[in-house]
Amino acid sequence: MGEKISVIIPTFNSAKELTKCLESFKTQTLSNKNFEVMAVDDGSNDETRDIVTKYPVRYIYQQNRGPAAARNNGANQAQGEIILFTDADCEPQPNWIEEMIKPLDDPQVAGVKGVYKTRQKELVARLVQIEYEHKYERMKKFKYIDFIDTYSAGYRKDIFLKYNGFDERYPKASVEDQEFSFRLSHDGHKMVFNPNAVVFHKHSASLMGYLRKKYKIAFWKAFLLKRHPGKMKTDTHTPQSLKIQMVFALSALLGIAGPVYQPLYYVSGLSLLVFLLSCIPFFFFALKRDLTVALISPVILFLRSLALSCGLGVGIIKHL
Repeated sequence: MGEKISVIIPTFNSAKELTKCLESFKTQTLSNKNFEVMAVDDGSNDETRDIVTKYPVRYIYQQNRGPAAARNNGANQAQGEIILFTDADCEPQPNWIEEMIKPLDDPQVAGVKGVYKTRQKELVARLVQIEYEHKYERMKKFKYIDFIDTYSAGYRKDIFLKYNGFDERYPKASVEDQEFSFRLSHDGHKMVFNPNAVVFHKHSASLMGYLRKKYKIAFWKAFLLKRHPGKMKTDTHTPQSLKIQMVFALSALLGIAGPVYQPLYYVSGLSLLVFLLSCIPFFFFALKRDLTVALISPVILFLRSLALSCGLGVGIIKHL
C-alpha cells in the first residue's frame, strides 16, 4: 500500500499512560516515513503536552469536547489517506500498523478492526480478556463485520469524512465508535476483522469498575438504538446469549417478591436455570483458558447482565 497513514490518538489527562503508547511507534515494522502519529489533546490539564513533545508526534490541542470530537479533529487534519485510531492507554504491537492496513489493500474494504490483549493478572481483568476473546471467535466467522471499536480501528479517510466521523453528541467514550460502523454497514461498506492487529490494554481490574463500565455502555446503547433499532436484534460482535442473560437475570430477581406471591419463586427458579444454561458456552470457552475464571464466570455474568439491564433501562428513559 502506497498511501500515507495517519495514526490518531485522542488523549485527556492521560500522561501516565501515554508514554507506553507513543514508545510503541518507535518499533513499528512499517517505516515511519510511511506514517504520522497525531495526539489530539482534548483539553488536558496534566503533563500530556510535555510527554507528547518528547516524541516525533503532531500535537493538536482543543478545548474539552470529548473523544469523538478529538478523533474527528484529528481526522480532519490528518495527512494520510488511511486513518488509524488507538487510545492513549493502549500499546500497539510492532506489527500493528502493518496488520491494520493489510485488509485495505482490497479497494472494496472501507474499515478494519483489531483486537485487545492484556498482561494483567487480576481475576476480573482476566475475565474481561476472555470475554473479548469469546466475541472475537464470533467475529472470525463473518467475512465482513458491522462493528469496529476505536482502540484498534482503521478507515479510509475519504469515507470517514464523507460520513462526518463520530457522532459528537456522545460526551465521553462509550458507543460512538459502534454507531459509526453501523452507519457504514447500513450503506453497504465492507469492513473486516483482523485478529493479528493487536494492542495491549489494561482492563477493569475491580468488579465495581467492570460493572460501572457495562452500565455506561448500556446507557449510551439506548441512544444508539434510537438511530439503529435493527441492531437490537443482532450485530457481528454481540453474542445472542448476552440478550438472553439480560432478560432472565432480571426475571430471576422476581423471587424477592416470593413471600408476597409464591408463584414468583417458580418463575425465579426457572429463570435462573435458563440463565445458567445460557452461560454454558462461555464456561467451556473460559475453561480452556483459565479454570478460576470459568468457575466464577456465572456469578460475574449474572451481575454483568443486571448492570447492562439497568443501564439500558435508564438510558431508554433518558434518551427515548
